[in-house]
Amino acid sequence: MDTPTATFIALLILSLVCALGWLLPRWWVARRRRKLQQQAFPTAWRNILRRRVPLFRRLPADLQLQLKKHMQIFIAEKAFIGCAGLEVTEEMRVVIAAQACLLVLNRSIDRYANLRQILVYPGAFAVDRATSDGTGVLQEQRHALAGESWSQGQVILSWQDSLEGAATADDGRNVVIHEFAHQLDQETGHANGAPRRMPGTDAQRWSEVFHAAYAKLRREAHVGEPGLLNHYGAQDPAEFFAVVSEVFFEQGAALAEYDPALYRELQGYYRLDTAAW
Repeated sequence: MDTPTATFIALLILSLVCALGWLLPRWWVARRRRKLQQQAFPTAWRNILRRRVPLFRRLPADLQLQLKKHMQIFIAEKAFIGCAGLEVTEEMRVVIAAQACLLVLNRSIDRYANLRQILVYPGAFAVDRATSDGTGVLQEQRHALAGESWSQGQVILSWQDSLEGAATADDGRNVVIHEFAHQLDQETGHANGAPRRMPGTDAQRWSEVFHAAYAKLRREAHVGEPGLLNHYGAQDPAEFFAVVSEVFFEQGAALAEYDPALYRELQGYYRLDTAAW
């Protein structure tokens, strides 16, 4: 066999090996997920949803079914880790997974492909942060948080706040939705209020609408004017996206009235019409 032919065959074999190395894991994951979704949704999980996640009852029947299938995969693939002595229970997994999977209805659960662990504390947890005192001097301060999202593949949640957020489904305050919106925003790296959208969507329009709505919230926060959106979202574009996502899922009709353009952008991104729930 001459040298060029041998080289070609070697490259072809190498290409086939690489292709198989890429395809086989994906095939195995898809097969495993199909088997999970073919299983009956556990009765205990259904009872937890009815008791603890009232927003589930507002969903159309097709979205309820889709949410349950997403949850089966999410709970099987993501590690839930108790912190500060907390023992993670089935109820915790179900309540958190249900709220997290709302954000990927009508989309692939692979939007959370980078997420590996959900760390759960009994209640608010303390973190030390360096903050400026206004003169440029950094000072270490301790903050009590209900949740955090890390781009390294972790979401940290207070169970008490996660449970309370689920219990009141129409107040626009939900720590699980907030932190998982950050996860979506972090798909391409640092959260900046511009999550990855499907090809063909208008990124320029998204930017214009969001910056106008963000500026409006900052003006409201500056003068202390109460409104639909939590002033916490005025901190930066990433927090704004997380806050408006909470409102989109829990107060869709009110958001559509408050800012129709903003609602349409979120409706297009999440592929849901929550104002109709």
